[in-house]
Amino acid sequence: MFEQETVLLFIVAAVLLLITPGPAVVYIVARSVSQGTLAGMVAAVGMHVGTVVHITAAAYGVSRLLMTSTTAFNIIKYLGAAYLIYLGIKSFLGKVDVTDRAKAKPEHKHLSTIFRESIVVNVLNPKTALFFFAFLPQFVNPGGNASAAAQIIVLGLIFVTVGILSDGLYAVFAGALGDRLKRTGNRYGKYVAGTVFTGLGVITACARR
Repeated sequence: MFEQETVLLFIVAAVLLLITPGPAVVYIVARSVSQGTLAGMVAAVGMHVGTVVHITAAAYGVSRLLMTSTTAFNIIKYLGAAYLIYLGIKSFLGKVDVTDRAKAKPEHKHLSTIFRESIVVNVLNPKTALFFFAFLPQFVNPGGNASAAAQIIVLGLIFVTVGILSDGLYAVFAGALGDRLKRTGNRYGKYVAGTVFTGLGVITACARR
């Protein structure tokens, strides 16, 4: 379906894009710091389940609607921004376990909740949809023996695989940092997470096409 050089070039491009911190990375790091490496890994997998939705949309042309319709773009944008701000407010209002005040920490979210939230955060990011619509077709061979949609899906799955690996590394390092903060009696995890999510919501709301 693809020449070896094309696949290698795509992987290099994907790695360079993925290691550049963006909203998804910030979300994963925030979860890892506040709740540990496993939570960050779950968030990373959830993010890339959301990525699969965007890849499918790119393959079958739904992303074109976001690129050509200001209304559609704004609806998705503001839904995503509202959801991130909602997560931020929930973090600020989270209960604190005061059984050991010296090591008080925010109430932990269930991993299934983190997984669902991560999917929603990424699905409701219109810039992700536009990115895949612009990026993946650059590596499609119009004269290949497979359809453009099939090629985009294959490339997208390669991107997801590389993405889970790179975001997993962010989760590991951030989780280690979170453990150190907890050992020093850090009590402000929920405020850090709340600030991060609210800030991401504001940035998303201000995003332009």
